[in-house]
Amino acid sequence: MSKKNNKEARLKIIPLGGLGEIGKNMTVVEYRNDIIVVDLGSIFPAEDMPGVDLVIPDTTYLQQNSDKIRGYFITHGHEDHIGAVPYVLRSVPAPVYGTKLTLALCEHKLKEHRLMGVAPLNVVSAGDVVKAGCFTVEFIHVNHSIADACALAIRTPVGTVIFTGDFKVDYTPLDDTPIDLGRFAALGQEGVLALLADSTNVERQGYTMSERKVAATFNQQMSRATGRVIIAMFASNVKRIQAVVDSSVRYGRKVCMIGRSMVNVSKIACQLGYLKIPEGSLITTDDLDRYPDDRITVITTGSQGEPMSGLSRMAFAEHRKLEIRESDMVIISANPIPGNEKSVSRVINQLIRIGANVIYEALAEVHVSGHACQEELKLIHSLVKPKYFIPVHGEFRHLYHHANLARSLGMPDDNVLTVEIGDVIELGPDSIDVTGVAPSGNVLIDGLGIGDVGAVVLRDRKHLAEDGLLIVVMGLDHELGTVVSGPDIISRGFVYVRESDELVEGAREAAVRAIDAFGPIDSTDWNRLKNDVRESVQRYIYDAIKRNPMILPIIVEI
Repeated sequence: MSKKNNKEARLKIIPLGGLGEIGKNMTVVEYRNDIIVVDLGSIFPAEDMPGVDLVIPDTTYLQQNSDKIRGYFITHGHEDHIGAVPYVLRSVPAPVYGTKLTLALCEHKLKEHRLMGVAPLNVVSAGDVVKAGCFTVEFIHVNHSIADACALAIRTPVGTVIFTGDFKVDYTPLDDTPIDLGRFAALGQEGVLALLADSTNVERQGYTMSERKVAATFNQQMSRATGRVIIAMFASNVKRIQAVVDSSVRYGRKVCMIGRSMVNVSKIACQLGYLKIPEGSLITTDDLDRYPDDRITVITTGSQGEPMSGLSRMAFAEHRKLEIRESDMVIISANPIPGNEKSVSRVINQLIRIGANVIYEALAEVHVSGHACQEELKLIHSLVKPKYFIPVHGEFRHLYHHANLARSLGMPDDNVLTVEIGDVIELGPDSIDVTGVAPSGNVLIDGLGIGDVGAVVLRDRKHLAEDGLLIVVMGLDHELGTVVSGPDIISRGFVYVRESDELVEGAREAAVRAIDAFGPIDSTDWNRLKNDVRESVQRYIYDAIKRNPMILPIIVEI
């Protein structure tokens, strides 16, 4: 790699998310005083983040350079690309550009957060070119598991950079519009400085199946179903929902949507014309009992085994309107997202225990990926012919294998760059280097709180979840400086007090010993007394039963 030429400004590319993980996609493209941002995504919280609802990228760099931001460019409407929209626009507003369905989903999020009007939403179509500072951004149609997905070709002062976004090569998509391979080829002929491409399925050989395979499977399964057909899938996969609706109409079934996101997305898709449901075919949960089972199709959320989703509540008899029966056919039309495998297995096992006929990807072609496999990736690389390649959108193993795939196609080692979140990549016409690190990391969303749950709070939550809480309450006479009531012991998530009288009494006596050893108590000594009580009780509990609950001493002034 060549050394940085200080005499000429170079293009900066700074990934703030989406590397070493699948989700939370956000990438800064910067030249001199202009910045554009590609995608504003979120990710599901990890198992070690109890109580956290959502994780978004750290936007400190955007806040520090807010005066330079010329626009946010969104490739498609999946949560890992739009989930952070309301949180980012609240603090760093700028124009947003995306296709019709993508921005309709963004607008719905902004309405939920009461942020309408905070930034202009500019609808574009595939083929449109947007000027933003020194950049021009072209939207290129690609196939994915949501309609209106686009790649971006960004022309910069140092050359053209292509972001594929999430894509696959589908020659027979349900919307009859294949990926625009001709445009990728034309850009490749013009010359492309750098390619940043989806790495999700790089480990899979061959090609991704066409979405039409799934539509054919739905027809096949509905033709043999004798009871209700319940299909769990991602709400954003509008074309697959359309395939279910078409199959249901074909076999004389009414369609019922269950799940908040399923209802919301379907409503938006119908309003925009992406989803067409014949009049009289759509029913509500209140209408389910009016039709025989063999005339009902239910489309629901819950393909990832989420505890509060429609399918999970049905499986565990917690849904107010619908309970799974032995005659039901349940189709799970999705792959588990990494980390969700146990949750999905739990739901499948429960459905089978009830007696339902459960069909998932291991048994039939009820799901196809929205991401390109090895041969499709090779095709894009060969058409685009980039000078430099940066693998994105994947865990580290995906980035590693995608880098090797580029090398196998003849790209020099020095022209392939595998980076991590926060790395500042600088590009010139003949150079590529990592020159520094930008502020980056995770911001945790818990309810309406943004970033107020940090490492200390998570540590306490895990401690409480694993070991429980023991509260030591004592009343203190302000004038005499002596304890006049208690200490009383309250247990939460540690032991049941009535069944552990001896242990609780021992803890109380340990607290009394610490108080007696402390002597006269001044209000300035309260924290020291609390620490002594905490250490004494903790030592006793550990010696007695080798457990470490959180000890919380409380002093009440009397």
